[in-house]
Amino acid sequence: MPRDALVNTGGPSEGSEPFARVSDMQTKLHRWAVADPGRRFDDLFNLVHDPATLLVAFARVAGNAGANTAGVDGLTVAAVENSIGVPGFLDDLRASLRDGSFRPVPVRQRMIPKGRGSGKLRSLGIPTIADRVVQAALKLVLEPIFEAEFMPVSYGFRPNRRAQDAIAEIHQFGSHGYQWVLDADIEACFDRISHPALLDRVRARVKDKRVVALVKAFLKAGIMTESGRVQDTHTGTPQGGLCAAAHKPPYEQRWVMRSAGLLPLVRAVVATGRCA
Repeated sequence: MPRDALVNTGGPSEGSEPFARVSDMQTKLHRWAVADPGRRFDDLFNLVHDPATLLVAFARVAGNAGANTAGVDGLTVAAVENSIGVPGFLDDLRASLRDGSFRPVPVRQRMIPKGRGSGKLRSLGIPTIADRVVQAALKLVLEPIFEAEFMPVSYGFRPNRRAQDAIAEIHQFGSHGYQWVLDADIEACFDRISHPALLDRVRARVKDKRVVALVKAFLKAGIMTESGRVQDTHTGTPQGGLCAAAHKPPYEQRWVMRSAGLLPLVRAVVATGRCA
């Protein structure tokens, strides 16, 4: 298979149900990514703005707990459904993607308690509904490609995996003589992620410049602070959008640890995992 081959966007017929078409597309992308680890995917942008992808993306956004939390434009999912209409909303969104006029807008900042009694606050970035739909469409296309590179021991924010699965594996290791668990955290990880490094990681698998440019546009969209000031985003990603924990363009965990200078620690833990 050519390493820079185009994606076959034919797939099921236009009469197929949107969810089935998107599922079939994801299955193909994942299969090709696994079969050829060096493949760089082109012609992905057409999949991002495909009507079926956008419809499934809107359904994902509408089913999210924050569906009725508005971004800077004040629109909620309910407002889109009742005032604009989903078909017209998605048609306009698709047209703006295709003609290149789509531009992400700053996310609305919301400060929430960090938890654990620390007294600190965490900054969430709330995108507009339009931006959330495009982010979800990007995720539908990119996730099956980058899923092929994740390690089997990674459970965080991945499809069909949950924290309970990680706990079950810890119990399994515990029954085989392992006695140590390392609990580590990268301080302000999402605040400090390098945009160039992250985009290079995306380019390693994505040749389509339009998709890379779209990811970059979201990274650079900025933040509307609670005081009403627009703040540029030169590094990091706002938590709550595509590039945060639950919706980031996937890059496997070794890159994060390496960027933080912690990979030697991980190797040491793996090497000395069985402690008497």
